[in-house]
Amino acid sequence: DVQLVESGGGLAQPGGSLRLSCGASGSIYGDACMGWFRQAPGKDREGIAAIKATGAIFYTDSVKGRFTISEDNAKNTVSLQMNDLKPEDTAMYFCAVGGTCNFPIDQRWFGYWGQGTQVTVS
Repeated sequence: DVQLVESGGGLAQPGGSLRLSCGASGSIYGDACMGWFRQAPGKDREGIAAIKATGAIFYTDSVKGRFTISEDNAKNTVSLQMNDLKPEDTAMYFCAVGGTCNFPIDQRWFGYWGQGTQVTVS
């Protein structure tokens, strides 16, 4: 089984930065897709960034140029550097592991999820 634990959320001012990290334990295949999703109150969960070990990276338009996803395969971690934060980035952020990386980043491709970490921009 795979377990994911996010960290790094918190409160930031508009224009500020936060870095989220996700540690994975368990059996993760080398070509797995690791992604970040977020869900704001009253809204659907949306995929915002995904990365595959092959180097393929996907971003949704709203975070492109501001957020950077990276992974450390040796440590089984995936990170999300978030710069130039905006109030509309406020949401619960989740990392997930799945088998398919593509755009749009569809949560149906991801079978393992973390508990989430709250990001508030105000």
